[in-house]
Amino acid sequence: MLTHSASLYLASVLIWGSTWYAIKFQLGVVAAEVSLVYRFALAAIILLLFCLLTGRSLKYSASQHGFIALQGLFLFSSNYLVFYWATELLTSGIVALMFSTVILMNIVNGAIFMRLRVSRRVIVGACFGIAGIAAIFWSEVSGVENSAATWRGLWMCVIATYSASIGNIISARNQQNQIPVVQTNALGMAYGALIMALYALFSQVPFNYDPAIAYSVSLIYLSVFGSILAFGSYLTLVGRIGADKAAYAAVLFPVIALGISTLFEGYEWTLRAVFGFALVLLGNYIVLTRSKPEASFRDAA
Repeated sequence: MLTHSASLYLASVLIWGSTWYAIKFQLGVVAAEVSLVYRFALAAIILLLFCLLTGRSLKYSASQHGFIALQGLFLFSSNYLVFYWATELLTSGIVALMFSTVILMNIVNGAIFMRLRVSRRVIVGACFGIAGIAAIFWSEVSGVENSAATWRGLWMCVIATYSASIGNIISARNQQNQIPVVQTNALGMAYGALIMALYALFSQVPFNYDPAIAYSVSLIYLSVFGSILAFGSYLTLVGRIGADKAAYAAVLFPVIALGISTLFEGYEWTLRAVFGFALVLLGNYIVLTRSKPEASFRDAA
């Protein structure tokens, strides 16, 4: 039987792995920043109403609101927008590979900002996972052109991934300071939507809407599942097992996405991709299984 933490990990991987497909229906008619406003504003409204209906307090000090707003900036707005820009310059495989490095960034940032012990086991597992992603997307990796546009896209990926990592660390910090995940996400997503709205207004991007059913359905899915449930599960996991171990979910997202692509888009697995998948699973095993003297997937007391 799965522990609560293992269930949270599985939920994060499965949901976010599927959002890669849903995001495709968000691109085109509506600008990326505006779609992000819609996504996180809808998620924030639902979460805020849930907090009010269930009696969860939303009263926090100015300092606490500052850190919640920072979480909204780094995790619920800017990182997504920069990744959207990067996908216009790079293939999805390269973007997936770059984002998988978030596990290494979380290790470094956790040590710097929260003075957490660096686990050699997690580093080894992360290297296996990143190598696996590189093998899965080798045809795209080997075909990268050495151009200014490519380097610009790569730097965007680095910036966006580092932003997400800082958001992870801020979330862990907020939880340590007794700010629950549900309230933090509700207010953080509201701040994230506001930041994106201000940026869109500053950039004079039109606030239009795509009337296609696919756009609305994908928007609801990304708001409810991709934002409320996935972030709720993942950030709770960050507080329980640490930002470094939880971040390994980012290595598994592309694998789930490829599984969905196999069903709906006719993706064909090569021997190299299967080998890469095996490396990802091995890395996952190394990072998350029991090690002495600590155990992974430990539940909060």
